[in-house]
Amino acid sequence: MLTDIRIKGIFLLGYRFPKTVANKRNKFIKKMVMAMKVTIADVASKAGVSKTTVSRVLNGNFSHTTEATKQRILNAAKELDYSPNALAKSLKSMKTNIIGMVLSNLKNPFWTTVLEGVEDTCRELGYNLMICNSNEDPTVEEQFIKEFQMRQVDGIVLHPTAQNNHIYQKLADSKLPLVFINRRVGDLSALNVVMDNVKGAKTAVDHLLKNGREKVAVVLYDNRFVSPWRERKEGYQKALLANNFMPEDFLVLEVDQQKGNVKKETIQFLKENPEIDAIFSTNNMLTMEVIEAIKEMGLEIPVDIGIVSYDETVWARHLTPPLTTIWQPGYEMGRLAARNLINSIEDPSFQTGQTIILEPQLIVRESCGNIKSKV
Repeated sequence: MLTDIRIKGIFLLGYRFPKTVANKRNKFIKKMVMAMKVTIADVASKAGVSKTTVSRVLNGNFSHTTEATKQRILNAAKELDYSPNALAKSLKSMKTNIIGMVLSNLKNPFWTTVLEGVEDTCRELGYNLMICNSNEDPTVEEQFIKEFQMRQVDGIVLHPTAQNNHIYQKLADSKLPLVFINRRVGDLSALNVVMDNVKGAKTAVDHLLKNGREKVAVVLYDNRFVSPWRERKEGYQKALLANNFMPEDFLVLEVDQQKGNVKKETIQFLKENPEIDAIFSTNNMLTMEVIEAIKEMGLEIPVDIGIVSYDETVWARHLTPPLTTIWQPGYEMGRLAARNLINSIEDPSFQTGQTIILEPQLIVRESCGNIKSKV
């Protein structure tokens, strides 16, 4: 049975419950439906006042009500276990207090940190979060966006596939509060929260060069739609040019994200370019396969090849040798995305067409070494 579940204010779309769990869930729903039969009229009757007075008190308006009447209404609501109908309230206010979030790849551990920032901020400001994963599929992404619109979420945080520009434009034109994170999608009137990927990549390559590396390669996914990968390639090229290298010195390996052949292609690339003494890996998912390829060839890090990886992870410091990385403020990205989205929900005049750029940082460990000390 397909349904939606909510955990600590987070909704997950399309979860399939085991049969035993589904039975328990149905019993729980039946119990809740019985409890929901208590109406505002029942509270008014028990308290001996009008429904209007009950509604006013339960919504926190006590200006025309005596203290005795207020307490009588609150006690009656408590005794009857009355809970205001959330759907009715949302219809009246035209707000659901739910934010939708579409991610493109939940497999990447970076997004765990981003999600923490979004969810903590939503909870702090009284909103629930509904999450789904497009898995880099633009058709799936479009379906989830339409689902969110049907559910009348108050706003959307979108990590786009960047392949549905007509959909993004319609969202922006509809005035539904919208924030894009991590990837740029052109000149839309929507808030963007992104990283300075050019600076991060340049910092990584500069570090390798300062450690005596002379033949630095870059490995990235081949996807022209994803702006961070393009920007990291640009940062790699700028770093080399700024250090008196020429365009013909660029050593670029672009691999297909879907085929799963990263290790195989990396091995082939290193065989074709045996002079490579350093690699800048533009994604933590790539890095593990690049390291496997280096080891499978009998090469040693950092003696034969130095490596810097984009994205700090919990396992980076535990590798042998510990991995030098480019850290991204993922929690801050999530926090800023959620806070600015909620600001635009609650204040229609809030400026939405701005771009917030966050700064990455280099975390130096032992995977670059110093080629001058090479034995």
